[in-house]
Amino acid sequence: MLTKKQHELLLFIDGHLRRTGFSPSFDEMKDALGLRSKSGIHRLISALEERGFLHRRHHRARALEILRLPDIDVPPPPTPSDSPTPVPDNVPAPAILAGVVDVPFVGRIAAGNPIEAITPETTRITVPADMLGKASHYALEVTGDSMQEAGILDGDMVIIREGAQASDGQIVVALIDGEEVTLKRLRREGGDIALIPANSLYETRVLPAGRVSVQGTLAGLIRRY
Repeated sequence: MLTKKQHELLLFIDGHLRRTGFSPSFDEMKDALGLRSKSGIHRLISALEERGFLHRRHHRARALEILRLPDIDVPPPPTPSDSPTPVPDNVPAPAILAGVVDVPFVGRIAAGNPIEAITPETTRITVPADMLGKASHYALEVTGDSMQEAGILDGDMVIIREGAQASDGQIVVALIDGEEVTLKRLRREGGDIALIPANSLYETRVLPAGRVSVQGTLAGLIRRY
């Protein structure tokens, strides 16, 4: 049996993984559970590991893996905008899944130095429907490690929401000079655009806005183990 806080944390991590493809930060977990310090989160994660519900991949940032979920015997706390929805006691949490959608896989993208432009669609992959909105989406395989501190690792599959608009701070697919693509966080600086890595080993590239076009924004991530 899990304590209420252990159960809440497990469900929060699972929900975050489903929405984003990577695990939440300790600050996000602390805030979600209303704890005052991250030490309480460390204790809860250790307890979940000992009970076989969670695996922590050491030496990787924000790398938590859900091994299993308990039967729903303690419902998660409702959000203010939600009304409680009864769930049968005999239905395991992993069975409560959204539908799936096929999206085109269009090639590889560098999370490091830019690589050649996106290739034409060759195949399609299946992703959870709740990862997508109403816009068109496509999938790219990540190469390189320049976005690892944002939880995006070499070999990950990113789901991109098509569109030419992006807000400052969003992770985007940027096309440079009509020839090269890269995955970076975007920031506008006057008439320039900064493409910012999430790895201290890489430098931010600042380019004239006319050389950069946004091909889409990050909508989700799929990781194979």
